[in-house]
Amino acid sequence: MLALLGAAFFMTILDGTSLLTALPAIEHGLHLHGPAIQWTVTAYALAFGGLLLSCGRAADLLGRRRVFIAGMLLRVVASLACGLAPSIQVLVAARVLQGVSAAIIAPAALSMVMNAFPEGAERNKALGIWGGLGGLGATAGLLLGGIITDTLGWQWVFWINVPVGALVLALAPTILCESRDRAGSRSFDIAGALTITSALALLVYVITRMQTSGWANGKTAGLLVAVVVLVWLFILIEKRSAAPLVPFRALRSRMLIGGNLLLLIAGMAVDGMLITLTSFVQQVLGWPAAQFGLVTAMMTVTAVAGALLSQRVVTRLGLRRVAAAGTVLLGCGCLLLTRMPAGGPMSLLPIALCLFGAGMGAVTVCAQIAALTGVTENDSGLAAGFADTSFAVGTALGTAICASVAAARTSAISGPAPLALTAGQHAAFEAAGVFAAIALITALTLLSKRSDRSRTVSADASGNVSARAPSTSP
Repeated sequence: MLALLGAAFFMTILDGTSLLTALPAIEHGLHLHGPAIQWTVTAYALAFGGLLLSCGRAADLLGRRRVFIAGMLLRVVASLACGLAPSIQVLVAARVLQGVSAAIIAPAALSMVMNAFPEGAERNKALGIWGGLGGLGATAGLLLGGIITDTLGWQWVFWINVPVGALVLALAPTILCESRDRAGSRSFDIAGALTITSALALLVYVITRMQTSGWANGKTAGLLVAVVVLVWLFILIEKRSAAPLVPFRALRSRMLIGGNLLLLIAGMAVDGMLITLTSFVQQVLGWPAAQFGLVTAMMTVTAVAGALLSQRVVTRLGLRRVAAAGTVLLGCGCLLLTRMPAGGPMSLLPIALCLFGAGMGAVTVCAQIAALTGVTENDSGLAAGFADTSFAVGTALGTAICASVAAARTSAISGPAPLALTAGQHAAFEAAGVFAAIALITALTLLSKRSDRSRTVSADASGNVSARAPSTSP
């Protein structure tokens, strides 16, 4: 089960990162000019970020396996359409469908993983593997995207999903077990879903346009006000709904709130650093994409190692300590990146990437464990949707803030272009370091020392694994 769901998750991450390397070829193949190509990324982000929460709750109510299979079927069709797209309009529409499919798949898959393993060491191990697969998919996309585009054509960046999706669809009915919320009402809160989906999609859109329109723009301020109004309406609807999309009892858990905040802030640090690093090596160092992909591979290797190591020690040391150590590693990596010169040896870069990768793996796994601790099976899809939404919004926000910081600092420097660009990107690395510091404070204040020991796992003489309650309360 974990292998099957992990394959689907891996391909989702692979597809997202490999597209970034294929954008120039797509632009050339469709004879595009200007910013139109960016909508292939923005359209996906809007659909994905806006629908995660609603799709997570739908998985709880309709059946997680059923929803997962529907999402995989939509992904196969959308990927096929992306590769066959004759124009940018068709491609953007197909990318919207891909975003919808990812929003359906992600919370359903994570909730099935959560329910398959008992809370404690077994679930921590599964989430460590899950986090490692995400890191591998990200790097594999950067490495393989250019190779696939150069050898097979940009269409195969999308078509590679088709055979994998078909295999998952063939095996899912026999490997995956169906589960849903049988205690609650089967009615779906349509009004709540429409308002929160609109609010999240609008928030993602505002964040993505901040890089070009600026933070003080009147239209930006107006859209942010609209987001606040939609969230306020959503709260009013949920309070009066007989079957709310988000039961407020689910938000009373300090661990759930702490885990999701940590995912949000960690996402800001991770993608804020990555977008800045990409700009640095392209604009200042002038590295080709293949060289950059090989260098970032070491970060992914350490991210996988950090994820797997953290799941082994978190049961003994506690979420707070391991998460705090991970945020410190994130901050140290960002601090070293601020010392990189515009020219000269790049000896600090491998060290910085290894530290950052190890911290990224540890923090994301700990945050996911915290966000899913104490959640009942009936609410597992909702909790998974919360976690995925938090990280998705965090990555968009971190990218926008760091890009804005870099642009502002660069424009304020008078001097040679390489020095101005370097100063701007150093300021963005510092901003990512600030995010890591905020994540450290969040981990120390909101994560319980022994929360991950709320269940312990033992094995009987026959080797069967069972879960038992701890002798002391968390």
